[in-house]
Amino acid sequence: MKPAPFAYRRPDTLQQALADLAGEPDAKVLAGGQSLVPLLSMRLAAPALLVDINGLPGLAEIVVTDAGVRVGALARHADVLSSSEARRVQPLLAMALQHVAHATIRNRGTTVGSIVHADAAAEMPVVLTLLGGSVDVESTAGPRTIPAEELFLGPLESSLRPDEIALSAYFPALPEGAGVAFDEIARRHGDYALCGVAALVRLEGDRVVEARAGYVSVNELPTVLDLTADLAGVVDEASLAASAETAVAQLEPDGDIHATPEYRAQLVRVLTSRVLRAAYEDACERNAR
Repeated sequence: MKPAPFAYRRPDTLQQALADLAGEPDAKVLAGGQSLVPLLSMRLAAPALLVDINGLPGLAEIVVTDAGVRVGALARHADVLSSSEARRVQPLLAMALQHVAHATIRNRGTTVGSIVHADAAAEMPVVLTLLGGSVDVESTAGPRTIPAEELFLGPLESSLRPDEIALSAYFPALPEGAGVAFDEIARRHGDYALCGVAALVRLEGDRVVEARAGYVSVNELPTVLDLTADLAGVVDEASLAASAETAVAQLEPDGDIHATPEYRAQLVRVLTSRVLRAAYEDACERNAR
């Protein structure tokens, strides 16, 4: 199929882009286009206007400080993945990004675009949520910052207003004493995950004082669970099994054409145990340096 007819504008200033959006309520922002263009082609989206922001200056930057990583709206997945400084400050970014689609998609798709597309089957929304990150947006009314926990409202629905452009996403640095891990299971590499898990485990000495896990392709929203109490300070077979059962009970995985509820629940069990252990081992290794 071909997209429905639409108007197209490629402004060269942010002010013009914001004015274009404000002037047409039925407009969409085009950045990498790896989510939007297929929707247009299948006529699942039919905006009256596309505002292409690829000509705007300064939005492809990746700014890394000891406090965190700020990813601009035009920074491609591949650029974030290849940033050694971003990997140093927040290693979960690279761990998750290597699972995003294929290299061709990562070369064009944008990390911020993937986040505001608000697909619970995508990796980056759950990473942002797990890390307590945020998205900076702007409209003709001015800028605002949306915390991750307020960003995702429903399937493919974010709290961005139609006249707003997401300018950047901020990922806090790895906390002291913490480790992270990510894994997912898909039918083929590059497919959407049947289930994915990101985890952060923080230690004080040898004791686990924080353990959280975020889930991909399980619920309608990116979902993060606090599993600290289930680990009870240690990582062993019993505590991991308890964490896995808590995750299944709280998530209540649904079935679809790709996996039955029972199969997805088993994937939650397996990946919760696997990724929590890997995050714990990552924390131990970092603390031993």
